[in-house]
Amino acid sequence: MGKVVSQAEIINIVRNGQAEGKTYAATNGCFDILHVGHIRYLQKTKALADFSIVMLNSDKSVKLIKGDDRPINCEADRAEILTSLSCVDYVVLFEEKSPSKLLEAIKPDIYTKGADYTLETLPERDVVIRNNIKVEFIDFVAGKSTTNVINRCLK
Repeated sequence: MGKVVSQAEIINIVRNGQAEGKTYAATNGCFDILHVGHIRYLQKTKALADFSIVMLNSDKSVKLIKGDDRPINCEADRAEILTSLSCVDYVVLFEEKSPSKLLEAIKPDIYTKGADYTLETLPERDVVIRNNIKVEFIDFVAGKSTTNVINRCLK
């Protein structure tokens, strides 16, 4: 089962693990209403390394990105749901719009992002290049998104 950890804790966990030859794949997101697209994405992230880390947007961060009506689920609930998944080893919250600062601090071996990005359009591009973090782009599951779920509920 996964664990919700502080930023200081995840930095130590990754440093110690990498020193022992363990690998870490990190991703980020709001994961507001979990759906099959999220699950498959997180499973693919976990398959790339010994341990997976979800850098989870805090409630404040989600509001900055998605507006005042979001998140639907609070950060504590979203974190607990994520840690119940076998494909998630660690969850760590961040307050900013972008995970760049946290990604820079963690320095995982691999960073996953949705395939709607390329290395050229990746907001964290400078961080991954500077820290020699391998980037894997993961395809989305067609038609599966939190926005689609919300829109269906509103109808």
